[in-house]
Amino acid sequence: MKSNTQIITSEAARIAKRLLNHWKHKFEVSETEEDFSIFMPDATVKLTPQSAVLLVSIDSSLEDLSRLEKVVLDHLSRMAQQEFTAIWQHQ
Repeated sequence: MKSNTQIITSEAARIAKRLLNHWKHKFEVSETEEDFSIFMPDATVKLTPQSAVLLVSIDSSLEDLSRLEKVVLDHLSRMAQQEFTAIWQHQ
């Protein structure tokens, strides 16, 4: 199952980097010039910063991603110190 959303923010790279650093003590992570990846036991979260948005992708073996979507969005909001909302697209 795959889920995607876009978070509108001018600080996409900073927020993605903060979340990567926050979760690197708990999960394996990787960072390239283009994106940040967080490897969880049942999912991979990919964060791709762009100029005005942060693209968020969750690729998982789970049938229901709603809880994980909420966890990721809540953590992104905490890292940005502002409340984000998201409409997730499922594939």
